[in-house]
Amino acid sequence: MKIALIGQAAFGEKVLESLLIEKEEVVVVYLPPDSASGKNETLKELAVANGIPVRQPVRMRDPEVYEDYKQFGAELNVMAFVTDIVPASILNHPPLGTIQYHPSLLPRHRGASAINWAIINGETKTGLTIFWPDEGLDTGPILLQKEVDIEPDDTVGSLYFNKLFPLGVDAILESIRLIKEGRAPKIPQDLSEGEYEPVCRAMKIDWMYPVSVVYNVIRGCNPSPGATTTYRGQAVKIFDCEKHRISGPQTPGTVTEITEDGFLVASSGGSIFVKRVQPAGGAKMPAGEFARSAGLAVGDRLGED
Repeated sequence: MKIALIGQAAFGEKVLESLLIEKEEVVVVYLPPDSASGKNETLKELAVANGIPVRQPVRMRDPEVYEDYKQFGAELNVMAFVTDIVPASILNHPPLGTIQYHPSLLPRHRGASAINWAIINGETKTGLTIFWPDEGLDTGPILLQKEVDIEPDDTVGSLYFNKLFPLGVDAILESIRLIKEGRAPKIPQDLSEGEYEPVCRAMKIDWMYPVSVVYNVIRGCNPSPGATTTYRGQAVKIFDCEKHRISGPQTPGTVTEITEDGFLVASSGGSIFVKRVQPAGGAKMPAGEFARSAGLAVGDRLGED
């Protein structure tokens, strides 16, 4: 089967590697333009090493992209971590259509921050969907789904890399086998059962909320975009942390303890032990180091502008 792979980053690379192991004929790889930082794109390197043509258009919607795409004769498009809008002309061109990976149980959590919102909402289960994309935003018919548990201390990073990433690669291969066998379903989504959510770009911590809510916000933004509080009027993002049941009379947001490894912050019905932060304009750093360098002291309040 001739496959056009559209993807990026580690997930796209792993999908390509798996397709090559399965002896599938990948006729072209599409990925975003090279980063201005000069960071190597491993998907591109793998494609070039295997003699596969690589295309890096600024916009997949540009007409010349489709005209060039047609020459490859793809029978199926596989979309593995795609952030650009792929036009219907490309989606519908292959005789077998296009399949796409999405890290939620559609129609729940449509949009680019599906993993973030599932954790922020305190959900205990999520999953992935392989679907047939249409001109809507994650609205096409479902081919297959896989469910996973969200553990109490999962972050976006652990949930994705430990569960949704490897399971997603396997699900794409399973979907291709079903397509080859003529057994791949197209189950319409009931969009009344889900929602399209905005990109999770910034979340502010409200220490007055119950500690479980605060904890969900922080882990649902770890490693990106980071949950933000303030110290002495300056923004500080919190990443790695632990939820403690310890509670006392202190006002939520009050620093109650400082150790070499981090600092404890009062919340409602418990506390958050902060282990990794990022001050405004700086790099991520251990919370204990931040406390020493910033002069953080027991009794200080976070979240006060």
